[in-house]
Amino acid sequence: MNDKEIKTTIDIEPQPERAVSDKQEKPIRIGLVANYSNTDETRILLTPEGCGLLTSAGYNIIMEEGAATDISFPDKAYSEFGVEIVTRDEALKADVVLSYQPLHAKDIKKMRKGASVYSMMGDGMFDIHTIKAALEMRITLGCLDNMLSHNDEPVFANIVDEIDGRAAIIYAQEFLSYVGGGKGVLLASVAGLNPCEVIVIGDGIKAYSAAKAAMAAGAYVTLMNNDISALQMARQYCGDYLNTAAIHPRVLFNKVKSADVIIIGECTNPFEFPKNLSVALKESVYVLDFKETQPSLSVPRTVAMALSNVLVNFFNEMLIKGGPENMVINTPGVQEGLITYRGKLVDKLVASYLSLPSVDIKVMTSPSN
Repeated sequence: MNDKEIKTTIDIEPQPERAVSDKQEKPIRIGLVANYSNTDETRILLTPEGCGLLTSAGYNIIMEEGAATDISFPDKAYSEFGVEIVTRDEALKADVVLSYQPLHAKDIKKMRKGASVYSMMGDGMFDIHTIKAALEMRITLGCLDNMLSHNDEPVFANIVDEIDGRAAIIYAQEFLSYVGGGKGVLLASVAGLNPCEVIVIGDGIKAYSAAKAAMAAGAYVTLMNNDISALQMARQYCGDYLNTAAIHPRVLFNKVKSADVIIIGECTNPFEFPKNLSVALKESVYVLDFKETQPSLSVPRTVAMALSNVLVNFFNEMLIKGGPENMVINTPGVQEGLITYRGKLVDKLVASYLSLPSVDIKVMTSPSN
């Protein structure tokens, strides 16, 4: 983590590594599909305005009927920007398919052979049936969370992490208020009253964003971690008004027993919140564990708008580089997020989890091949 501002766009590289044509024989077709109805997922990847920018650039976009109704974007809003509303099966036949959730094997088998699908990370990325279907169909399966921008930032993951962190404080304030069944407490202080105490345990943008949002709400915030250098970076990111503390048993106990809100994320080194500390918690304390909750689910429209901005730049760069295939070949940051490519499994972590062989994508995309 550094103190530079996190970019929310993928920069276009000045020169591709290979000479490619910036024109396609026919427009690239992007298919936007809905989330599975048996889940709580409502986030999507493109807004109507984002689609409008892409259709203006020369893309053809087709969208599954009702894909964005959960976030109050009716089909008409998309069709006004040149998007064709189709069935799910038709959307899956696009050159590039976009789905916030990883697709199931049955949907991948309906895709056009050799096409691409990009989605956010999910359990489906580690499903043996999904991976085998992608290999059989020679699908380029990409995980947006793992893709890097031109300045080596995981921009898609950073955006969702920041929203998760900020939304966690919305959850906390609602819980403390009468609306959420609490005692009717405000995070901030007023004349004569101390602010609520918020403890954030963890490292990274998700934890830092929660701390910053709590500070902005007027709470007294302490960020705890088991790595001092990470705490130094946290102060650079959040500002000098952030209180930091190393995780030691006595310090943790004293902090926890007076906390009104506890946000738990991933620390630099492995850490599990001690179960025996539950006896020290206030009866009215609000505890949120990022391992169990994704607060950005409550603000899916914000997620869609933020990710859409990145994807517009992503697809504009794809046009400049000559299409989906050349985008992969000439963009190392995109290669970092690929799970399968040309019928081969190229993600070592997924391969290890599923006990399947993998190949190095850099070898597959080298000029000699």
